[in-house]
Amino acid sequence: MANATIYDVAKEAGVSIATVSRVLNVPHRVNDQTRQRVLQAIDLLKFVPKAEASARARRNTYRIGVLAPFFTYPSFVQRLRGVASALHGSEYELVVYSVDSARHYQTQLESLPVAHRIDGLIIMSLQVDSSAAQRLLHNQLPTVLIESHHTAFSGVEIDNEQGGRLAADYFLGLGHVRIAFVGIDTEIPGCTLPTSAMRLGGFRNRLREAALPLLDSYVRNAHNDMEAAYAQAKVLLSLAERPTAIFAASDLVAIGVLKAIREMGLTTPNDVTVLGFDDLDIADYIGLTTIRQSLDESGRVAVELLLSRMADPLRAVQHVHFPLTIVQRQTA
Repeated sequence: MANATIYDVAKEAGVSIATVSRVLNVPHRVNDQTRQRVLQAIDLLKFVPKAEASARARRNTYRIGVLAPFFTYPSFVQRLRGVASALHGSEYELVVYSVDSARHYQTQLESLPVAHRIDGLIIMSLQVDSSAAQRLLHNQLPTVLIESHHTAFSGVEIDNEQGGRLAADYFLGLGHVRIAFVGIDTEIPGCTLPTSAMRLGGFRNRLREAALPLLDSYVRNAHNDMEAAYAQAKVLLSLAERPTAIFAASDLVAIGVLKAIREMGLTTPNDVTVLGFDDLDIADYIGLTTIRQSLDESGRVAVELLLSRMADPLRAVQHVHFPLTIVQRQTA
């Protein structure tokens, strides 16, 4: 229907105009069945919200959206900093949508493409299924991914499994045989990438190839905070045969591990070697040896890919692979 109104959508979906407004603006506050009826009516009628119609006619709302889980984590903050720096001085405003549950993520992916509140979208460390991809493409919302992969969208990627293998090779090169892993179990099932499990998988496989299987007692999972990692590290360091090397799945986890080492009267790297992952700003200040994944740069490149896509919707999909490198400092 040409020039469909919010009243037309409400009538088609059998709901009030207030409910249509909630689906467009606060979709997580509408139950799933009702939200789906409204979205189907919007698609059927090709409805464009009136408040956005003039902006659509001008082609731009001048807003770039970022969908990110756990966006207060230092690694996400650094990526966002890269995004913000790339947009600085441009005509675009950055809008961050934090994801804290699978349902919240689903509703954002359903509503953002049809609400037309943003000109482009960056999805950070979240998986995109075929249904969500189809909605984004159908509604012509330019989208770029960071860390995850989909053939339909350009993105910035790292190989988390290779990162685990890199850590194992580093410890093997130093001659360690009692090697442990402290990881992260904080994730939104079906939404976030299981990066810790991927890093552990590569780490375990490489050690197995070297005829040095990773003992179950040397694998500890913690929530992605320093205190949880500290507690798990104390368990490891209290073993009769404590590990001499620990791979932490993030720099935040590594900080907790270092606290446990210090409190137990041990030192790095003489008693225990510690390797982190991310290369946060703080890693340099505390002398943490870590695997760098160029967080700021990944955010900047994602913006470049997105702006290129917005300028030329027919531009070929690009997948930029960022190399992982070990930054050697004092802990390993």
